[in-house]
Amino acid sequence: MRFKGKVAIVTGGASGLGKATALRLASEGAVVGVADINDAAAAAAVDEIHAAGGTAEALHIDICVEDDFKTAIARMVDGYGKLDILHNNAAYTAPEAITQDTDILEIPVDIWDRIFEGTVRGTMLGCRHAIHAMRPNGGGSIINTASMYGVDAFYKMPAYGVSKAAVIHLTKQVATAFGREGIRCNAVAPSMITTPLLEASIPAAFIEMNAEATLTGYLGTPEDVAQAVAWLASDEARYITGHVINVDGGSTAHLATYSDARRFYDTSAQG
Repeated sequence: MRFKGKVAIVTGGASGLGKATALRLASEGAVVGVADINDAAAAAAVDEIHAAGGTAEALHIDICVEDDFKTAIARMVDGYGKLDILHNNAAYTAPEAITQDTDILEIPVDIWDRIFEGTVRGTMLGCRHAIHAMRPNGGGSIINTASMYGVDAFYKMPAYGVSKAAVIHLTKQVATAFGREGIRCNAVAPSMITTPLLEASIPAAFIEMNAEATLTGYLGTPEDVAQAVAWLASDEARYITGHVINVDGGSTAHLATYSDARRFYDTSAQG
């Protein structure tokens, strides 16, 4: 029960990585605000937390709307007296963004702008209003969701990758500016993670290619990311701030030739 007496908000908390984190924090005693643009899914996640004996509230947040952050955070502070943890997880990943984020020669400018509006500005707004709420309580912990595509470049999805790189720098900037006020800010950078959205939108062959590129030999789950977020949110990580934890099965720890080299040497050995 590391988070007994703690109050948390998870954006994008109704599904995927966000939901896994909301469930994890609640299971360890936190009061969790499950914030999402999908109100019905947020309510369902809250019901799941209640059924497991936890405490949670559904909050409406469209990450492109600053007043949504103000209202949601104020509701948790008014109801529970403070805010200790923010998992800034939501990003703009609408289907049109995924399909049209091809390369910088082809991506429509309005899609590029929309991805930055949601992913970068939305993460900034979460940080802004969480800091306002955390200051009176002597600090807190903010964990932003970045991506391995923000750590290293990928052949496609330039807007997504560059926006996540901006989230990484924002994380360091917030940690630097507000660390002496007791506010820690870190980020997790997941690789491809097995979720229903992934399986519905990404070709199976590409998913298999990503699994092959890991050093573990398999893709992670939302719970793997949630465990990293929970640790960064906890007092166990009190001396960790301004850093990015790659939750990627080692995908970014090796040269890009790893998979091809392994097949080459395995074949040579067998021959």
